[in-house]
Amino acid sequence: MINAIKHLYQQGKIRPLDYQFARFIHEIDSNPWLTLAAAITSYELGKGNLCVELEQLGEGQLFDLSREESNRLRGVATFPEEKPCLVDADFIFSRIVRTHGLGDGSKASPLVLDKRLYLYRYWQHECLVAQHLLKAGRQAEDLQETRTILDRLFQRNYSMLFKSRPDTDDSKVLEDYLIKWLDVEFPEDIDWQACTQTLESATKPEDLNILDDLIPQKHCLNWQKVAAATAATQPMVIISGGPGTGKTTTVTRLLAMLVEKGLKSGRVPDIRLVAPTGKASARLTESMGGALPALHCSEEVRNLIPSQAGTIHRLLGVIPNRPEFRHNASNPLHLDILVVDEASMVDLPLMRHLLDALPDHAQIILLGDKDQLASVDAGSVLGDICSAAEGGCSSQQAATLAKLTGFNLKPWSTRQGQFINDRFCQLQKSYRFDARSGIGTLAKTVNKGDARQTTRVFQQNFDDIALHPVDDKSHQQLLSLCAQGYTPYLQAIHNQQDAKTVLKAFNHFRLLCALREGRWGVEGLNDGIRSTLARKSLIPSEGLWYPGRPVLITRNAHDLGLYNGDIGIALPDSNGRLKVVFELPDGSLKHLLPSRLPEHQTVFAMTIHKSQGSEFPHTVMALPEQMTPVLTRELVYTGITRAKNKLDLFALPQILAKAIQQKTLRSSGLKDRLI
Repeated sequence: MINAIKHLYQQGKIRPLDYQFARFIHEIDSNPWLTLAAAITSYELGKGNLCVELEQLGEGQLFDLSREESNRLRGVATFPEEKPCLVDADFIFSRIVRTHGLGDGSKASPLVLDKRLYLYRYWQHECLVAQHLLKAGRQAEDLQETRTILDRLFQRNYSMLFKSRPDTDDSKVLEDYLIKWLDVEFPEDIDWQACTQTLESATKPEDLNILDDLIPQKHCLNWQKVAAATAATQPMVIISGGPGTGKTTTVTRLLAMLVEKGLKSGRVPDIRLVAPTGKASARLTESMGGALPALHCSEEVRNLIPSQAGTIHRLLGVIPNRPEFRHNASNPLHLDILVVDEASMVDLPLMRHLLDALPDHAQIILLGDKDQLASVDAGSVLGDICSAAEGGCSSQQAATLAKLTGFNLKPWSTRQGQFINDRFCQLQKSYRFDARSGIGTLAKTVNKGDARQTTRVFQQNFDDIALHPVDDKSHQQLLSLCAQGYTPYLQAIHNQQDAKTVLKAFNHFRLLCALREGRWGVEGLNDGIRSTLARKSLIPSEGLWYPGRPVLITRNAHDLGLYNGDIGIALPDSNGRLKVVFELPDGSLKHLLPSRLPEHQTVFAMTIHKSQGSEFPHTVMALPEQMTPVLTRELVYTGITRAKNKLDLFALPQILAKAIQQKTLRSSGLKDRLI
C-alpha cells in the first residue's frame, strides 16, 4: 500500500505531507488499510475537512480519483484471501480497530477513531470547542429591569416611519409598509383600517405614537431584540445574518444593555471587539463608530462601549515562530465580554485557542453569516453551530425571551431544544436591501440554490445588478470598467490629496475573481488592468513600484502589525520617496518602505476568498469560462454580498448555474457533538 501512496505523490495527486504521514503510520503498523486511512485523513484535512467517514474510505472516491481508480486502490489494501463481498464501513472498522497508531482519544495517538477518522490534534480541537460551546448557562437577573432597558434601546423609530411612508392612499400598500417596518409577524386581530388611517393622516412623527397601542409588541417579532435578550440569559451568543440584517446594530445595542446592567450592579464589564483579519476589524471599527451615536442610552453607557476593534491574533498575543499564543488556558485574557465579528472566517484551531483563553466568567458573542465561505483552514465552525441549532430554542428559553421582549416566540420553540439552540439567533430581515434591490434578491436566490430563478433576477431590470457574458469583447469591457472604477483614486494621488482620501477612493471599487490563475483570474486581470491604466497614462507602463500601486499582504507579519488581507497603496512621502501606506483598525496610518513589506501582491483584482470581511460600494465579480471545484454556491454568494450599492457580474449563465448548485460540504463531527 505504501508504494501505491508513493505513486500518487509522484503523480502530484496528493501532497508530500500526505505521503510522509502515511509513511510514518506505515512504520508504526504496516496494516495496508491503516496506511490508506492515514493518507486519506491527511489529504482531506488539506481540503478543509476535519475528518473522514468510514463509508468514504470503504465506498467513496479516494483522493478525488475516479471510482475505478479508488476501487483499484482498495484492491491493493485487501488481502487476496479476504475477498469481501462489500467493502463498507463495518469492514473498514474491523480491519483498523486494533491497529497501532490508532486510538479512541483517551490517550495521544497519531490517528483517532471516534465514529470518524481524525488526526489526534484536530479531534482534540473539535472536542474542546464543543465543550466550550456547551458550558452551563445562566438565567437573567431581574427580567423586568432588562425588559425596560431593551424596550428603550429597541424603541420604534417613528421619525423614520413618518419620513419614508409611501405617498399613496392605497390601504394595502400602507398596511404592507407597516408590517415590514414594525416587524409585524402576527397580522391577525389588528385593526388595519385604524392603523393605515393613522399613518396616512399623520402630520408629524409624534402622531404615530398611537401605533404602540394599535400594534402592540405581542403581534411583532424583531430578531435583533431577541438576539440582545438572548445575551441577557446565556454565556455565549451566536448571531448569524446576511448582508444588511443589522448585526453591528444588534451587537451595539446588546452591549449597551450589558453595560447599563453592569453599571447598576457596580460591575462595569471590560469589553473587547475582534475580527479574524485586519480588514474585517477595520470595518467593524467603522460600523461600531457609526452605530454608537444612535443608541438610546446615557452618554456614560455610550462611552463605556468600545468602538475600536483588533484582530484575534493580536488579542491572543502571537509568539513569533511558534503556534502557541501568550494567552491560553493557563494565562487567560483579561476581559468580561468578547465580540467576534466575521466568525465564519475563524477556523477550528483558532476558535479552540480563543475559547481556551477566555476566563471562566467571560461572555462571548459570535457574529457572522453562516452562508458565506467557510474558513480557509480546516473546519466550518460557525456553519456547524448554526446547523446544530436549527429547529428553534427550548420552550423554557422561549418563555424567558417572551418576558424580555414582549414577543410571542412559541412558534419558534421546541421541547427538544438543546443548550446550543438557546444560544443561537438568526437575523432574518435585511434593512439594506428591499424589494427594489437586485443585490438582495440575487443573494437570496443564490443562497437557495435556485439556478433558474437566479437567471430570471437579471431579467427584472434591477438598476444595481448586471450580468455580462464571458468572451473576448466582454473581457475588454471588464478591463475598461475597472480602469474607470480605479481612476478616482489615481486622480486623488495626482491632485496630492491625503492618504486617507486616496485609500477611501480605492476602496470604493473592487474586482473579485474566483480563481488566481488564467485569463479571468487574479493574475491575468491584474496584468490587464495595469496595462489599461498605463495606456490611459494614469500609471507608468514599466517598473514594479509606482505611485498608486495597490498591494495585498499575503502572510501575517506580527512584528510589523500587518496581517494577511491588509491592503496598502504606494504613495510618495514629503521627500518624494515611495512608501506603502496602510490604514490600521484604529484609523491610524502605517508607512513602510517597499523593501520592508512581507509577502504581497498587486491587488487591482483579488480573490473572493480574500475579500471576506470587506464591503465595496461598487463590486465587479468575474467567474471563469470553465467549471472548477472552486466554484460553489458559497463562493458566489460571498462575492455578491461584498457589493453594497452596485454589482457587475461577468459569467456564463451555464457556469453560474452549475456553481450555484454546487454546495460546499465539509466533513466535521462538531454538529453531532452539539446536539
